[in-house]
Amino acid sequence: MADLPILPGSTVVVRDGRSIYNGYRGFVQRISGQQAAVLFEGGNWDKLVTMPLKLLEQA
Repeated sequence: MADLPILPGSTVVVRDGRSIYNGYRGFVQRISGQQAAVLFEGGNWDKLVTMPLKLLEQA
């Protein structure tokens, strides 16, 4: 699936060994330039984080 573009609504996985979100799966909410706002949900918490598209992989 690496050939598919990452668009709002896409499910993505973070691939950055330096990030605390490495391996987390989230949903792209919006894209601005080379940044994506990704919503992570986990039990009783939700977190919206902006990160570079190059660190995201289509799930």
